[in-house]
Amino acid sequence: MLIVGERLNVSRKGMEALVRGRDEAAIRAEAIRQVQHGADMLDVNAGALVGEEPEALRWLVATVQSAVDVPVCIDSPNPAAIASALEVVRGKPLVNSISGEEARFRGLIGLVKERGCGVVALCVDDEGVPASAEESVAKGSRLVERLLGSGVPPGDIFVDPVVRPAGTDSGAGVSALEAVKDIKRRHPGIRAICGLSNFSFGLPHRSLLNRTFLVAMMSAGLDAAILDPVDDRLHAVIKAAEVVLGRDRNCARYVKAYRDGKLGSA
Repeated sequence: MLIVGERLNVSRKGMEALVRGRDEAAIRAEAIRQVQHGADMLDVNAGALVGEEPEALRWLVATVQSAVDVPVCIDSPNPAAIASALEVVRGKPLVNSISGEEARFRGLIGLVKERGCGVVALCVDDEGVPASAEESVAKGSRLVERLLGSGVPPGDIFVDPVVRPAGTDSGAGVSALEAVKDIKRRHPGIRAICGLSNFSFGLPHRSLLNRTFLVAMMSAGLDAAILDPVDDRLHAVIKAAEVVLGRDRNCARYVKAYRDGKLGSA
């Protein structure tokens, strides 16, 4: 399971002020904290800074990379902002995200191919967001086929089924599970990702819902999740789920996490 830390997002409380103020020390500390808690990649998002996103995102990526060595997930629908960030990025980033919306696809596909990035393929098109698993599969499959046809390798494609909040759609969880299973069955070699906290938005005790939803999604074939890695109990649940799902040979990662004191109390 690829853990993508979600905390470097200007929509989070206090983060916008840190980015506007170019507080390098605070951003570096947050990046280090997430990696210390098990993040394999860090999502960076400056989308709320209307009019200054390209410059802010570029600065954010450079600052994060000065603190940690993990890859970045460049989170923006804005081709200009992504292009700006790619000028300073190191290693192989993940672009979050491309979609079936014509203008967005055309604006980003050239950047993705030129840089050899991984890419989040959002199951959205010009007709809007999916309202069911069937719509997610249809929109996602069309987008995957277009990406493959453009020369993007299957392993670089991370399909996002677009998780809806359970508080407004009681079938949101089942819909996401079915979409991931069906899309991966149709397109061997691609991967699946989701924003975990979307599911629990607006509900109490969100961490409990997030942990439970994540295990269910892992059983459906989820490969990566954008989440809060500072939630140590969530990290422990991931290690346990990998054992249950046969993804941890000889339970090696689980035992190591236990010896490192990262599983908490039973």
